[in-house]
Amino acid sequence: MKLIITEKDNAARRIAEILSDGTAEVDRHNGVNVYRWGDKRVIGLSGHVVGLDFPEEYENWRDVQPAELIDADIVTEPTQKNIVTTLDALARKADEAVIATDYDREGELIGKEAYELIEDDIEGPIERVRFSSITDNEVKEAFANPDDLDFDLAAAGEARQIIDLIWGAALTRFLSLSARQLGDDFISVGRVQSPTLKLIVDREREIQAFDPETYWELFADLAKNGERFEAQYFYEDDDGTEAERVWSEGDAEEVYETLAGADSAGVESVSRRTRTDNPPEPFNTTAFISAAGSLGYSAQRAMSIAEELYTDGYTTYPRTDNTVYPEDLDPDELLDSFTGSREFGSDAEQLLAAEEIEPTRGDEETTDHPPIHPTGELPARSELSDDEWEIYELIVRRFFATVAESATWEHLRVVAGVDDVRLKANGKRLVEEGYHAVYPYSSTSENHVPDVEEGEQLSVTDVRLDEKETQPPRRYGQSRLIQKMEEMGIGTKSTRHHTVEKLYDRGYLEDDPPRPTALAEAVVNAAEEFAEMVVSEEMTAELEADMTAIAEGEATLEDVTDSSREMLEAVFEELHESREEVGEHLQESLKADRRLGPCPECGSDLLVRQSRQGSYFVGCDGFPDCRFTLPLPSTGEPLVLEDTCDEHQTHHVKMLAGRDTFVHGCPRCAAAEADESEDRVIGACPECGDEHDGELAIKQLRSGSRLVGCTRYPDCEYSLPLPRRGDIEVTDEYCDEHGLPELHVHDGDDPWELGCPVCNYQEYQAEQAIDDLEDISGIGEKTAEKLAAVGVESPDDLGTVDPDEIADRVQGVTTDQLEDWRQQLAG
Repeated sequence: MKLIITEKDNAARRIAEILSDGTAEVDRHNGVNVYRWGDKRVIGLSGHVVGLDFPEEYENWRDVQPAELIDADIVTEPTQKNIVTTLDALARKADEAVIATDYDREGELIGKEAYELIEDDIEGPIERVRFSSITDNEVKEAFANPDDLDFDLAAAGEARQIIDLIWGAALTRFLSLSARQLGDDFISVGRVQSPTLKLIVDREREIQAFDPETYWELFADLAKNGERFEAQYFYEDDDGTEAERVWSEGDAEEVYETLAGADSAGVESVSRRTRTDNPPEPFNTTAFISAAGSLGYSAQRAMSIAEELYTDGYTTYPRTDNTVYPEDLDPDELLDSFTGSREFGSDAEQLLAAEEIEPTRGDEETTDHPPIHPTGELPARSELSDDEWEIYELIVRRFFATVAESATWEHLRVVAGVDDVRLKANGKRLVEEGYHAVYPYSSTSENHVPDVEEGEQLSVTDVRLDEKETQPPRRYGQSRLIQKMEEMGIGTKSTRHHTVEKLYDRGYLEDDPPRPTALAEAVVNAAEEFAEMVVSEEMTAELEADMTAIAEGEATLEDVTDSSREMLEAVFEELHESREEVGEHLQESLKADRRLGPCPECGSDLLVRQSRQGSYFVGCDGFPDCRFTLPLPSTGEPLVLEDTCDEHQTHHVKMLAGRDTFVHGCPRCAAAEADESEDRVIGACPECGDEHDGELAIKQLRSGSRLVGCTRYPDCEYSLPLPRRGDIEVTDEYCDEHGLPELHVHDGDDPWELGCPVCNYQEYQAEQAIDDLEDISGIGEKTAEKLAAVGVESPDDLGTVDPDEIADRVQGVTTDQLEDWRQQLAG
């Protein structure tokens, strides 16, 4: 038997389909899919099925000094026991094996891990195949020409794992223990994530330190035969360059008066030129993430979709530095595959009509993977989700653009004068669309300026003097941040987007573009003051270079990991004497993200706190001397906003609850409103009305919620939810079944006819009932099939799995999505 091992299940399914010409069948072993035909078996791993960790005696954070981890032994343990068990059983029956994991450093390491799991059971050859797209031709060619594992490349990936484990674990434990932040609230530190975080914090410091300057700009509307266009005042700066900003208000007003008093401006010069606008270079990973970012996709989401398209055979491997197509890529042949497509056919035919097709070339030419491009195997529009189609179209059109003609712009510059005041107008017109005809993601906006001649007099129809301020530097968007990381040598093409996502998950970043939280600033400040190397990009770039040296056979895993341990020991020498200071600094800073405003009883800070049961509330920092508290809504996780209440000087709170996220506002206002409101009785309680004369009333709770509840609470806990916003009208129409009045909610132009609160809630429960995976918002037929392939066949299954594990095993599904789906089940 020949055993074929791929990196994930959907790759196994696709490769089995290709190699068997569609005849492969699937069996389930230990919840794992095994594809079979003839004497062939294909199993998909879940990325890494074994992991590195410290021995058991190092598990207790309080019993082990963080510095002890630096030289601790590292052991390998199965992380996906069902897959390892299945792989072992298959290997014992196999005569030979082929490793077909992804073709990159991480894929080589995953392949080496599989090799070590099966090598003792297989007497025959264990070969390695590599491909950059999972298409019929490339997969069959790869299997016809197998190679050997590259143990140097795998060792580079293993070195990264070891170094990241030691640095992350030792420093995370040190900072968390120092700040007394244990459990789920530990302070995460990492070899790559910490320099990345410093990059973001440094930009935020620039923004906060920015001191705006006032300047003025002047504009005039000029007209020829009634045709108006805008011109801007300019002058020559001291260094002879053109400038538009006027830094003196007096000078600006003097120019304004000159222009405002003029009826006409004389044309002093007219210049015309033609500019060639070259097509973009092919997509590497960073350029792709940037382009997807302009469409609104996070780096993580863009890469997740791109990996899915690759596994399905529609695009090439998405992790690449290459910006030069390989010599064996025939652009004519690839274009021809699109000629029958409804969406792309006419554009492909137009490109094929060119006399010569010569793709653009970037500066980076590598030998591992080609730039990201379509394979020529076209999906039907219905086979992809909206997001997948949008990313697929982006990749297709980027390829089209790289083989298209250059665009041509015609520029017209007109300079006119009033006395010694000069105005300029720059017009541009797209003469030849070129690549813009097939790539609509680049701007083609034009600016019309009429044809004028030197010496002509143009009417001055309007004059404007605009007062402005210089603006601080902009925050890095995710794609720009990844570009910056690439420029500085932080991380790799495969890890940068994961690093950014991890910073969000760890509570270091919020919003988009990313903004550092107070915790992020505290961690960076502490590192800069007590251990600069932790956030040094030079350090992590040096280690990246060392790992590349391993891959190229110029260094060994032992050399590099030993060097890394020495670096970390130097860090701990700096930190050892400052542990108490570091802890105090972090503890104080951790309060900043939770601080709401002054306590009305003692003047200390009100903080967002979490009870032992997990619920959130507002408590006083003066506890136990001051026991002032306020409730918060039971739905979601609180986020303190910058907005403050004018009356209480208290920050507003936003409750993060996935699709049900809402702004709670000022907690003191919500409590005061509830204290001042009166219950409105609307009828008998269905549970205790007959026996105890209980009544249902509309109640406003101090947490901000509203409900219909029994007046005998807490003896009777019957309640029904009501909308948080809008005025509630109790109508004169009654429900025949429950004898309760129908309610209308006024929150906008048209009232919402809520109806009988009991009937409304019953209907809501029926609508929200989740019987199948596809009842969950965000899970379609295709995603449900992928989840079923890894054993998640029902909502009950989804509620019990580890989201991180499933995200690793299913391409196109992220941990955040899984958490959102599980929250829908819980809600």
